[in-house]
Amino acid sequence: MSETVERHEFGAEVGRLLDLVVHALYSDREIFLRELVANAADATDRRRFEALTNEALALPPDAKVLIAPDKAARTLTISDAGIGMAKDDLAQNLGTIARSGTRAFSQALGEKSGEGEDLRPSLIGQFGVGFYSAFMVADRVTVTSRRAGTDEAWTWASDGKGSYTLESATREQAGTDIVLHMKDDADEYLESYRLDHVVRKWADNIAVPIAIRDEEGKEEAANRGTALWRKPKSEVTEEQYKEFYRTVSHGFDEPWATLHWRAEGALEFTGLLFVPSMKPFMAVEDDRRSKVRLHVRRMFITDEAELLPNWLRFVHGVVDTDDLPLNVSREMLQSTPTLQKIRRAVTTRVINELSSRSKNAEKAEDYQKFFENFGPILKEGIYEDFERRAEIAPLLRFRSSTEAGWTSLPDYVSRMKPEQEAIYYLVADDVEALKNSAQLEGFRARGIEVLLLSDHVDAFWPEQLGKFEDKPLRSVTQGAADLSKFKSDDEAGETPTADKLVAALKLALGADVSDVRTTDRLVDSAVVLAASGSGPDLQMQRLLRRAGRGFGGGAPILEINPRHALIRALDARAETGEDLASEAGTLLDLARVQDGDTPRDPVAFARAVASALARASAPQA
Repeated sequence: MSETVERHEFGAEVGRLLDLVVHALYSDREIFLRELVANAADATDRRRFEALTNEALALPPDAKVLIAPDKAARTLTISDAGIGMAKDDLAQNLGTIARSGTRAFSQALGEKSGEGEDLRPSLIGQFGVGFYSAFMVADRVTVTSRRAGTDEAWTWASDGKGSYTLESATREQAGTDIVLHMKDDADEYLESYRLDHVVRKWADNIAVPIAIRDEEGKEEAANRGTALWRKPKSEVTEEQYKEFYRTVSHGFDEPWATLHWRAEGALEFTGLLFVPSMKPFMAVEDDRRSKVRLHVRRMFITDEAELLPNWLRFVHGVVDTDDLPLNVSREMLQSTPTLQKIRRAVTTRVINELSSRSKNAEKAEDYQKFFENFGPILKEGIYEDFERRAEIAPLLRFRSSTEAGWTSLPDYVSRMKPEQEAIYYLVADDVEALKNSAQLEGFRARGIEVLLLSDHVDAFWPEQLGKFEDKPLRSVTQGAADLSKFKSDDEAGETPTADKLVAALKLALGADVSDVRTTDRLVDSAVVLAASGSGPDLQMQRLLRRAGRGFGGGAPILEINPRHALIRALDARAETGEDLASEAGTLLDLARVQDGDTPRDPVAFARAVASALARASAPQA
């Protein structure tokens, strides 16, 4: 090997990913061409945009993406005159990939195994395998690229097994050549007619011209390059919408919703947006920003204009306007009043579409499927977007302690008891654990509905929303729920007191609790924890502790059920002045475990439980 050739090793997980692409997704090979062509078109668009402010980067007048099969050499070359890549770009873009994404990708394939070949396309599209999909059809790939504005070119090469090389090269013009050395069983992708079919299927709407060179050296156009979003809706078929959606989303599902409209008046723009019907794997996507593409007079400008807020980042598509200058810079975009108005209008259009569908009773199950896919992201809007909270809240769906399936906040309010003042909710990590939580016993006994929240964002947004239809949202763990006005069918006579036991537990537990008190919100359980009214609820406290952060409100409150046999027995022992320090600690740890937390000292708790079982199992004298 020449001394000018640099050898680099892939990370172990990158090698595993390439192996998975080649073997686990083998049946979906044609997608490699869409990925490579899309990358080439993006590079061309980016050079065209940068040339607006730097004439030295101007595109050649015949700039296109050229696909050239060579049966004799068994190679397939995809060339472009785009922005190109420097040495560091090649190493960064082609030599690394997100490790977390690789792990998630591997796990997903394991979960899908045995479920049928038809699931494979969704995997490759959801993960955006992109360039690496080339190894499905090639046993070696070389990439020669020259960055626009420079004279230096480099070649990246790999067999996709464990390493890649970088060496100095030559290229007459800026741009990139990707050469695939085809596998023995990939002959079909050396046929011009097959390549033409794949391009028209997957990339027909790409605006950059795409040409295929046949065996005689003749070049034929392979795409129409139509700006589909500029066409009237009446002239666009459902199949065209689907094809374009798959081009911009890199997915294989069908759009759950298609929004195609033209805004006219003081501000004019065209939008073609899609809401996916399938939840993508987001593990490889660290960027939470919206990636809706901004075009000016059909020309791609950027996908970083943040045309939609973060909490609508699952929406794909294009917004095209004539009201921005072609040479607008990315920095200028952030402060352009026109773009601010477009953002507001596009966000309103998406919210209106979601609102309309959420109110369609005949398609309630269809909306629920959407919410199962994207509900957690939508909830982020409650604490991120003060202006839109009131519009977002009715779009949310929840599990309930009394209702089957999903319910909404308007539906909850319609079922509230006449004397009920608040919307009650409970947050935990798992819905099944929530259904059996001791926190619900008093509410269930009184027929009071509680919303069960288990998404990762649910500990944050209720406090930000505060109220819905003038009804405050209240966590049942904050102990502020006054159940005394609601009589349970099981209640008979006065609630017994346990004053001696309460005093003994306070003394024994000290600073581990902020208070000990009896409660009427328990039925079957002996104890439960509550948060003080001034601090965060228990789930938020747990999250803050895991993050090593402090929080206001102090230690939790331990509530005891004076009707429970264990509490009555301990109260009798407290009346005699017996030391209950050990039992007090066990009660507190028991309440923590019930709420999905860990005991303060798991070993000591296990020993205490074992000792109690031993005493209970001992033969009676």
